[in-house]
Amino acid sequence: MFRAVIGLEVHLQLSTRTKMFSRCRADYFGEEPNTFTDPLTLGLPGTLPTINREAVELALMFGLALGCDVEGFTQFHRKNYFYPDAPKNYQISQYDRPIARDGHLMVGGRRIGIRRAHLEDDAGKLIHPTYADYSLLDLNRAGMPLIEMVTEPDLGTPEEAREFLHLVRAIAQALGVSDANPEEGKMRCDVNVSLHRPGEPFGTKVEVKNLNSFKSVQRSLEYEIARQTRVLEDGGRVTQDTMGWDEGGQRTFVMRTKEEESDYRYFPEPDLPPLVITPEWVERVRAAMPELPAAKERRLALAGLREADAFTVAYDVELSRFLDEAMTHGADAQKLANWLLGDVTGWLSERGTPLERSRLTPAHLAALVRLVDGAAITGKMAKDLLPEVMEGADPEVLVRERGLAVVTDTAEIEAAVARVVEANPAVVANIRAGNAKAVNALFGQVMRELGGKAKPELVRDLLGARVAVDG
Repeated sequence: MFRAVIGLEVHLQLSTRTKMFSRCRADYFGEEPNTFTDPLTLGLPGTLPTINREAVELALMFGLALGCDVEGFTQFHRKNYFYPDAPKNYQISQYDRPIARDGHLMVGGRRIGIRRAHLEDDAGKLIHPTYADYSLLDLNRAGMPLIEMVTEPDLGTPEEAREFLHLVRAIAQALGVSDANPEEGKMRCDVNVSLHRPGEPFGTKVEVKNLNSFKSVQRSLEYEIARQTRVLEDGGRVTQDTMGWDEGGQRTFVMRTKEEESDYRYFPEPDLPPLVITPEWVERVRAAMPELPAAKERRLALAGLREADAFTVAYDVELSRFLDEAMTHGADAQKLANWLLGDVTGWLSERGTPLERSRLTPAHLAALVRLVDGAAITGKMAKDLLPEVMEGADPEVLVRERGLAVVTDTAEIEAAVARVVEANPAVVANIRAGNAKAVNALFGQVMRELGGKAKPELVRDLLGARVAVDG
């Protein structure tokens, strides 16, 4: 029986105004290729880098959120390699002096160590047209600031690796450090996986590069664990290769033999001074940090949310922002969460619309919950109104203009109950014979007589009393 040992290298593109080492604008996504470049991005002779302070402070914030040590001396190095999407023929990265180190993140009650998180600039992007015998190069992404976070080999299953990435994305988004959107290439992952038998040394690790979705991370690990298991069970040897992931074929393939650290010929970047991260600087960054998802989860639980709902909301930046604002309008927190995680999410999913792009406002959802909670309308009425509320309508205005308020006049409801009971002697006899469920037929008729606007609990109470009295 083999056991998997998994480590991750996570790349997060930082949400800065400019690139890592130049003043070139960073808001390139969706723009024409090669329109966000400058002499430094293009690697032209005579250019000199300068450190983006905003990127440094976002990296410090991210490191603090992961419990890392961020104080002291840090330094940039040149990581040398030739590739078409790296015009300088080297990457400015960090080697033995990362900006953050020795942190951890709890996943399902297990401590996953964070070995390091360092700053570097990104490469460009190669585009391979279908069936073409050439590739295209887009340098808009080149020079963008990245955090590369390297875990300890503490993850044990593909599912745990995927959950870890969900937590990292939630933290990055909550802090505003990164959009962390894999679909836009703003969160990418390399995975390292090896197999060994319990009690034996770790096996030879294989790296799968450039995975751009959580699903791909999980499936590539599942495939690679199965492949390595077959090799070892057949008496073969796993080689230390760098693999790619074929999404269409759902399999890994060999890209190249793994480079060794010495191949990159690291040396200190001669054009950038070392940085000293002082305790005072760290405290200023810490004071500016927003609430982290774990703290938000605890706060929401104290506000009355069920444990599972508190976790779901706290680790989704849009849901948590929406719920926090809705709670300021006086509605019950758990009831708001019920609507948000149920009917609202369902409505949005059917239309493929993200919450932040919908016209639903926190104030209107809170108003809908208060109307139901205060018995001004029934739950069914609220569900009927929801499509219009999702399109921006004020539920209180809808109720007032359409005369939808719940009938609470006991005399009016008693009269309707009396008419229905008198018109259905056979159903009444069935109820009195012991068939309690038959009262539902009478209940439905009373609700129809009152236009569906009566309070259901009151109707049931009065029906029960009437049938018993008539008996």
